[in-house]
Amino acid sequence: MIYTRSGADALSKRVDIVSPGTGNKHWGTTYFGPRSSNKEATGPQATMSELQANESVVPHFHGVSMFQLFIAGYGTIGNQGKELKPLTVQFKDHHTAYGPIVAGPQGLCFVALRMYTGNSEPVYLSEPGYRDRLKPSKRRNLTSPQVHFSIEPVMQHRTEVAWETLLEADDGMHAQVVRLGAGMKVQGPDPKVAGGYYVFVGNGSIVHNGETLPKWSMVVVENNEPEFEICAGDQGLEALVLQYPREES
Repeated sequence: MIYTRSGADALSKRVDIVSPGTGNKHWGTTYFGPRSSNKEATGPQATMSELQANESVVPHFHGVSMFQLFIAGYGTIGNQGKELKPLTVQFKDHHTAYGPIVAGPQGLCFVALRMYTGNSEPVYLSEPGYRDRLKPSKRRNLTSPQVHFSIEPVMQHRTEVAWETLLEADDGMHAQVVRLGAGMKVQGPDPKVAGGYYVFVGNGSIVHNGETLPKWSMVVVENNEPEFEICAGDQGLEALVLQYPREES
């Protein structure tokens, strides 16, 4: 199945939330599925979190593999204080700890993208017995170089499709940037090659079934789909194409 969600529509439903790890208040937006879940359900799960200035998210892990995009503001991750500048892509295998995430003085916005709804409740390393909840995993915690987007005239007048690889592994995990000029089209990856993929609009817009989806919109292409054509809007498109690894046997 193919799922779409307009970023403008999703953000119009932003709500105040409380971090379960710290009790801090910040802002949350749900694109697909529940914000947090402890059981499998149909369809993808994608959420946005917008942290207060200087707020921290304490180290934890989830039971579902995910891509995470740091799309606005500034912050750091890990004990070494690795910088998180827009736009940074992160991939984390299930049951792989990460953090702390610390927002800078302008706050930090990130999006968590999961291909399916599963046991995504955070398990904090400060909780007693957290090791008992760990399961076998490749334990990858990968971070891309910073992605830079074009100014609108450059994007709009692009004449050739450009693909750039950010992260890649031999189990099908692949994070790319695709850049298209106004109205250009390109075939997306074969969804059946791995675990399906997200297309996240970082700049410009994407058109699907006659609907124009603006910046920070999402399209989810499950791996039971035969194909998907990526079509740029009138200003062009620069999108993240985030392919999930094949399911572990």
